[in-house]
Amino acid sequence: MMKSRRSLPPLNALRAFEVSGRRLSFRAAADELGVTQGAVAQQVRALEEHLGLALFQRHPRGLQLTLPGAAYLAEVTRAFDTLADATGRLLVRPDMVTISVTPTVAAKLLIPRLGDLQAGLPDVELRTVATEALSDFERDQVDIAVRLTRPPFAADLEAQLLFRQDVVAVASPRLVGNMTLPLSLEQLRVLPLLHDAQGHWATFLKAGGKLPGAVFNQTTLALDAAMAGQGVALASKAFVATDLAAGRLVQVAQAGILGPDFYLVRRRSAPVRQSAQAVWDWCLNRLLPC
Repeated sequence: MMKSRRSLPPLNALRAFEVSGRRLSFRAAADELGVTQGAVAQQVRALEEHLGLALFQRHPRGLQLTLPGAAYLAEVTRAFDTLADATGRLLVRPDMVTISVTPTVAAKLLIPRLGDLQAGLPDVELRTVATEALSDFERDQVDIAVRLTRPPFAADLEAQLLFRQDVVAVASPRLVGNMTLPLSLEQLRVLPLLHDAQGHWATFLKAGGKLPGAVFNQTTLALDAAMAGQGVALASKAFVATDLAAGRLVQVAQAGILGPDFYLVRRRSAPVRQSAQAVWDWCLNRLLPC
């Protein structure tokens, strides 16, 4: 006779145990779950009382799973993974494709071409996640990502070069005035420098100490400041090609900085959804300026 599912432990207690078992810390589990450390410890204690056995050994420096606890954790984790997969399959819409990009890729490359994408792929709904953080394909339900990286890649990832990181120094024509281009390193050092999270100026100018200038957490903000005439910014040429062509910016120097390049990345899976494949092909062929 099948046992009633009402004999199962409370779901919150199982969740508290699973996270605590992965992190081996009630404090870390509390941070992940967004509750207090005491609440997590209480849930785990209630689960141990429900089961009639100890799942952890408590130590001043953290937790250690007991043998029954380790075996139970493997099964509980597998059960939560199954629930997550089932929920993900339920919520995924065949026509929705999620792409993870940096804010600069979104602002300078993707958003200006959304009309082109919508015209070419009218049945696809594109969801854009613009963040500097590295998205997790499974956890964040991401189909495609544009990443600043370099080979080799993990065996479960497919990557294709999107564009090289050809770094150039740019400024507003108003800032450089009648100065002869390209500028020398000495000329650049006396101009206001606009820094971003990439931190290329020290390498480019071969400077050992801290360089003065405004600091931005995103390249696109530094470029906006450059167009406003506030200084010189460094950026991949792909990000400024349109502004250079329109005369909003001028290239004042070639940085020649070697480093990781921009790749289009996705998980290797079969079969690939038709909508996701269509966006992948569009990115390779249409994302960059002509």
